[in-house]
Amino acid sequence: MKSMSVTPPSDNRIAQLIDANLDRAREGLRVMEDWCRFGLKRSDFSIQIKDWRQQLGGHHHIIYRKARLTSNDPAMGISHPLQKVRSTPEAVFIANSSRVQEALRVIEEFTRITDPKLCEVATKIRYETYEIEIKVLSTTEGIQKRETLKDCSIYLITTKKRNLEEIVHQSLKAGVKIVQYREKFLNDNEKISQAKCLASLCKKYNSLFIVNDRIDIALAVEADGIHLGQEDMPTKIARELLGPEKIIGRSTHCIEDIKNAEKEGCDYIGIGPIFPSETKKKLSPLGIDYLTKGLSETFLPAFAIGGINSSNIKKLNQINNLRIAVSNAVINASDPFSKTEELLKFLT
Repeated sequence: MKSMSVTPPSDNRIAQLIDANLDRAREGLRVMEDWCRFGLKRSDFSIQIKDWRQQLGGHHHIIYRKARLTSNDPAMGISHPLQKVRSTPEAVFIANSSRVQEALRVIEEFTRITDPKLCEVATKIRYETYEIEIKVLSTTEGIQKRETLKDCSIYLITTKKRNLEEIVHQSLKAGVKIVQYREKFLNDNEKISQAKCLASLCKKYNSLFIVNDRIDIALAVEADGIHLGQEDMPTKIARELLGPEKIIGRSTHCIEDIKNAEKEGCDYIGIGPIFPSETKKKLSPLGIDYLTKGLSETFLPAFAIGGINSSNIKKLNQINNLRIAVSNAVINASDPFSKTEELLKFLT
């Protein structure tokens, strides 16, 4: 590309303004870069932002630096009360992203004639910061989902029931933090309608909403993730369709399944069936010894599943940090709220 010359602004105040906004943009980018590097552990984001910072540095010409206004700056040291209410790293990131975008816009407006190359670079980076903002927020959302997942002790799996919404509502009130929508009989329109209702309930209680098997329905209702069986689609394809922020779980029935789930990048697993299960009648119970071995073989959040209820859960009382997935035990209980509380009390 043919180089474009830099014409010193005829008004020194313009050079001061450009210098100040180059400093402002580069400082904001450094804040964004470090959060991506140390907070999100995303080297791809931090490398990209560092490149933007270096590009702007390469256009921070001596004519701007010589015009720098410091001691005589009438606005030096002025802050705003809203700066004191940024209580989360995400809020700091967004504030600095906005700061960068505003500074770059000022640079664009005042360099169109005198420094067209800097104007071009500023425009390009400004639009790219809009895109990375969305990516960072999605990454943060994914981190928050996975933190919630780690704290889940009861995983409720739905079955067809006339008053299902109310049952799920009661279980959420009692403390359930993750619900899987599993429905094999309704048509797709009915499934989407019911799933939307359940997703809304889960959101109200800051709980995760997962859809069994159907990625299309999970996407349609903006679920937090998907649960896949051993015969369902490969994890890689599911991840490509869902994106990095969504949760993917996988049912496992042997140690090989567990190891495969880890290698494929699943976020959690179900281990079972532990006891005879009405929903998995074709599978033989694996038993408690296998559950203990399976849990020792994985670093993923793992939920014991299969026929677990208030009558047999005491058989699992030797397992530390036990997580369980239940369906009939809560869905068919006469009092879902109390039954959920009872199971949670045992686990904690």
